[in-house]
Amino acid sequence: MTQKTNKRDLLADVRNGVNLKLDEKIKLVLALSFPAIMAQISTIIMEYIDASMVGSLGANASAAIGVVSSTTWLVGSLCTSMGIGFTVGIAHRVGANEDEDARRYVKTGLLTVLSFSFLLMTLAVLVHKALPGWMGADESIIKDASLYFLYFGLTLPLMQINYTGAGMLECSGNMKVPSILNVAMCFLDVLFNAFFIYPTREIALTWPVSVNFTMPGAGLGVAGAAIGTMCAEACGAVATLIFLLVVSDKLHLRKHEHKLLNKEEWFGALKISLPVMLSSAVMGSAYVVSTKIVSPLGKIAISANSFAITAESLCYMPGYGISHAATTLVGQAKGAKRRELEFSFAHLAIAIGMILMAGTSVLMFIFAPEMIGIMSPVQEIRELGTKILRIEAFAEIMFGASIVTEGVFRGMGRTKISTALNLISMWLVRLPLSAFAASRYGLTGVWYVMCLELCFRGLIFLISLYWIQKKGR
Repeated sequence: MTQKTNKRDLLADVRNGVNLKLDEKIKLVLALSFPAIMAQISTIIMEYIDASMVGSLGANASAAIGVVSSTTWLVGSLCTSMGIGFTVGIAHRVGANEDEDARRYVKTGLLTVLSFSFLLMTLAVLVHKALPGWMGADESIIKDASLYFLYFGLTLPLMQINYTGAGMLECSGNMKVPSILNVAMCFLDVLFNAFFIYPTREIALTWPVSVNFTMPGAGLGVAGAAIGTMCAEACGAVATLIFLLVVSDKLHLRKHEHKLLNKEEWFGALKISLPVMLSSAVMGSAYVVSTKIVSPLGKIAISANSFAITAESLCYMPGYGISHAATTLVGQAKGAKRRELEFSFAHLAIAIGMILMAGTSVLMFIFAPEMIGIMSPVQEIRELGTKILRIEAFAEIMFGASIVTEGVFRGMGRTKISTALNLISMWLVRLPLSAFAASRYGLTGVWYVMCLELCFRGLIFLISLYWIQKKGR
């Protein structure tokens, strides 16, 4: 067989039953992973931007975002999860060379997820005032925290378009465009935040030339961070829809194609999405409970916990990028009815993910002070954040195994397994032990428990994949 170097050629080989050599499989995993990794990293950089810009306003501003951050993750993960069934359906249909059916998944999926996001937006608006109090926030940060969550809630439909649209493009084999759009949104987030967070001020530059100028600003503080992100997400949503519905060679809408998914197909997509949503609810609500466990430890602990989670996510987002590639490759191999290739891609993706996250864990341990220091000028926050971040470095390899294996399960359409494993790991291991550790050992105890739980989670995900493969023989 002629050696293929083009990613799109190799994907066509997957769909058309051509045998791939090991080096070609590795090239395909890496080719699809790299843009997805960059997209994931740029998303986290947006969180870094918000955290560092708000962190410069002091501990109260940092704590205001930190106290609602677990709830924003919960709601955001529900948005991400709702589109999974439709993106996996696209991967299966593209893998089977049924592009017209894939486009029906695009139309029906967008209508479904947008309806869902407007429902979540309404709920967020209704609870935004009460939420910080429910989370045990100090009176001094309740106003800023509720305003931040309000604007976050209003952004949800835009985020939903970006999440689902990017997933649809990725599962069709286009990883590059979502990556570029995420990087662009990151750049726009910097510009919008610089305007909305800070008041009008004088800026003095000394390089490359010495110049003074007036920088206009709205001076909205914590709320400005959420508004800046909203504006960046809006730009991204418009661009995503254009690439998905107009430019994409496989998924763009055709005038003569008017059909949506039938009832059975729609419920089939939801049968994949709902377990993922349940898993997200299990994980997200566990993070909310974790925040309630940490909240009584004070504003320094809340801020250090929030910043350390953001810093850590920069290290494990490459795992999520590979997980997205695994979903695409395993999904297309399944659509092509190539079981052996499914598991070959699964094993390669997991191995690459664990190796990559071994490297990022070393970097996280070494540069923990700088990673936390970027986000806060408060010395107590920096010291505590550095300590707990270094504890977590020892869990990253097994965390990577669970992340990528979950992407493999999604590509297979076996999303119920991930839900069950996450439920066991978070609610039966992490939360009970965290509650015990927090009262006796403070925030460091909570993070030692987190490290232990992530190692356990990776192990049970790997065992489950082995069991599925062995059972199918």
